[in-house]
Amino acid sequence: MATETVRLRIEGMGCDGCVTAVHDALSRLPGVREVTVALEPGAAVVEAEAPADRQAMVTAIDHAGYEIVPS
Repeated sequence: MATETVRLRIEGMGCDGCVTAVHDALSRLPGVREVTVALEPGAAVVEAEAPADRQAMVTAIDHAGYEIVPS
């Protein structure tokens, strides 16, 4: 199955606990295969089955208490 890579800039992460919260929120989404979250520069890279549901990712991050920085 084809995959798609989605890069997200995230605002509001300040510690390793924040990284874990974002990672867990994204990892639970259907079709997500791999998630990498970095405190600096405040970003996540998500490898998901194509077509990736970017809106679901934004919603999951919002529910975890963080915001997406518009690109």
